[in-house]
Amino acid sequence: MNKAIAATCTLFLVCACSVSYKFNGASIDYEKTKTIQIADFPIRSSYVWGPMSAIFNNQLKDIFATQTRLIQVRRNGDLKIEGEITQYQQRNKSVTSEGYSAMTELSMTVNVRFTNNANHDQDFEQQFTATASYESTLSLNAVQEEYVTAMSKDITEQIFNATVANW
Repeated sequence: MNKAIAATCTLFLVCACSVSYKFNGASIDYEKTKTIQIADFPIRSSYVWGPMSAIFNNQLKDIFATQTRLIQVRRNGDLKIEGEITQYQQRNKSVTSEGYSAMTELSMTVNVRFTNNANHDQDFEQQFTATASYESTLSLNAVQEEYVTAMSKDITEQIFNATVANW
């Protein structure tokens, strides 16, 4: 009889308890934080590629839309993300034995100001950078859209992790 009671209690406890895992990495208290305000990031770099700002801004808004339940608002968000694209440049990464460029590195840097109106201890201003390398035999025009998209994805994931993942 005691075994039957113990088995019933164990079954009840297993059914009554639940464990919640979030595989997207977000650790948001949705009771306190319901909205997010994401400003468009202008380009403040001396070198500019026109579509870069739109690609970055769309990816930043998309990552929060798809991986959180936060409602995006234009003002007075519980969380606020703003900043600017401060650097976009290419440089020679390696040189051949003949003295010619073999690889070119493209880099993008974004300055972010994050405000958590529920907990100002988490506020920060930080720069995030991503790079991509390509063979110098290719032109920048041939690889620019692909690499700007990849670097934007990398930077938006870094921003997501720094703002709401709290690992």
